[in-house]
Amino acid sequence: MNKWKYIGLVLLTTFLMGVAFPIGKIGLSYAPPFFLMGIRFVLAGGLLAVIVAKRPRPRGAKQWLQAAVVGLFQSAGVMGCAYFSMHWITSGESAIITSASPLLVIIMGTLLTGAVYKPRQWAGVVLGFVGVALSFGLHVGMQAGTLISFAGTVCFATATLLIKRWGPAFDMTVLAAYQMLAGGAALLFLSAVTEHPAFIFTGESVAVVLWLAIMCSIVQFSGWFYLLRNGDPGKTSAFLFLAPLFAVFSSWLLLGEKVQWYVGAGGALICVGIFLVNWQGKPGSERRLSKKAVLEG
Repeated sequence: MNKWKYIGLVLLTTFLMGVAFPIGKIGLSYAPPFFLMGIRFVLAGGLLAVIVAKRPRPRGAKQWLQAAVVGLFQSAGVMGCAYFSMHWITSGESAIITSASPLLVIIMGTLLTGAVYKPRQWAGVVLGFVGVALSFGLHVGMQAGTLISFAGTVCFATATLLIKRWGPAFDMTVLAAYQMLAGGAALLFLSAVTEHPAFIFTGESVAVVLWLAIMCSIVQFSGWFYLLRNGDPGKTSAFLFLAPLFAVFSSWLLLGEKVQWYVGAGGALICVGIFLVNWQGKPGSERRLSKKAVLEG
C-alpha cells in the first residue's frame, strides 16, 4: 500500500474512533445513552447490510448466534457502557479507559485460550494498567463512571477474542453489519426497560446520529479493516493509541473539557503500553534472535 495512503487511512480511522466520544456526548443532550446508541447501530447496521447484501451471509443458526453474541459485547457492551459512563466522567476519560482493551486481551487470552505472549507485551500490560490506575486518580471508589467505562473495556476485550476465534468463518464486513444490528436491537430493548426513550429532533441531533452511524461506524470500520487486510495487522493495531489522543483533543475543542494532569499522564502510559503490546518490530528480527540463541546454545 502507498505510504501516504496508509498514513491517511490510519489518521482518518483513529480520528473517527476518538471523535465519536465527544460527539456522542453532545447527542446525550437529545436522547438517553442506550436509546442514542441503539439508533446509531440499528441505522449503521441496516445501511451496511444493504451495502453488502450480495456477500455471503452467516450460515445456519450457529453463525447467526455468534454474530449476535459479538454484537452484544462489541456494540451494546462497549459503547453502551462508554456512553452511560459519561453521566459521571468526561468523554476524554471514557475514551482513555476504553482504550485499555488491548491490554486486557493479553490477560484474558492467556487465562482463557492458553495464548503465549512475549516479555515486551507483558511489560506493555503492566505499564498500561499503571496508566489506567493513574487515570482513575484518587476517585476510583467514588466515580461510578470509571467502573462502568472499565466494564466496557472488558466487553471490548471479550469481543476481540470472540472475533479472533469466530471471525475467519465470516465475511468481516458482513459480520460488522449484523453484529451492529444485534447490538443496536439489544440497546433499544435495554432502553425500553431502563430509560424513557425519547429523541429531540433538531438539526444538530440528526447530524449527530448521522455522523455516528455513517462516519464513526460504517466508514471507520470499513477503513480500519481495509488497513488490517492490506497491511501488517500488528503494526497497524499499534496505532490504536492515537484514538484516545484524538478523543481528548476533540473533547477539549468541542466540549471545552479540561483534562486533569493525572488523566493525561495515565493516558500517555496506556498509549505506550498498547504500543508495546502490538508493535512487532522489524520483520525477521525475531527469527534472527532465535537463530542466534540456537547457535549460542
